Amino acid sequence: MTPPEQTEPRGGDAPRSSDAPRDRAAPHDRDTHKNVIGQQRVYQGRIWDVLRETVELAPDQHVERDYVAHPGAVAIVAVDADDRVVLVQQYRHPVRRELWEVPAGLLDVAGEDPLAAAQRELYEEADLYADQWEHLIDYYTTPGGSNEKLQVFLARGLRNVPAAERYARRDEEQHMTIRRVAIPEVVEIILAGGLMNPSTIVGVLTYWQKYGR
Repeated sequence: MTPPEQTEPRGGDAPRSSDAPRDRAAPHDRDTHKNVIGQQRVYQGRIWDVLRETVELAPDQHVERDYVAHPGAVAIVAVDADDRVVLVQQYRHPVRRELWEVPAGLLDVAGEDPLAAAQRELYEEADLYADQWEHLIDYYTTPGGSNEKLQVFLARGLRNVPAAERYARRDEEQHMTIRRVAIPEVVEIILAGGLMNPSTIVGVLTYWQKYGR
């Protein structure tokens, strides 16, 4: 059979994706400061508040948005000499689950440097010091409903905190389990859907992309 002749797309046909115009510039997020013409504190909580703001998207377009005003947080991908990452298991009440997570915590000390906060959280949650620190990646946890920015650090050169110097954990943290798991195994579990903590997913996969492949 003779193959059909190739024809040009008719005027009403959409171009193939390969023929469509492309924006050559790589996509990057950018700061955009819209005019806030009204603000109300709807809820004041122990850790974070809920704000309601009226935002001017354009001269003739105003919208009202509620969001969680969050102090920010840090997370630590702590990797030992055997390429194992430190994970802690913690009960998270909003989702009614015990999640395996990298150590993390709030920027709830006024004026505290994020790196100092990460060092503090590794000490408090995992009973560890680290000799080498590196900024790994930042991300917004839920940008549609919160301004929380989470800064992830890589910690290496791990040392155990002596028993007499360890932090006395309480509340949910009092019952945490601490494990060290090989990075490739954690990556496999993440991709299979077995770990759902966002800092663990973002932090471990970033480390794997940069150093583990």
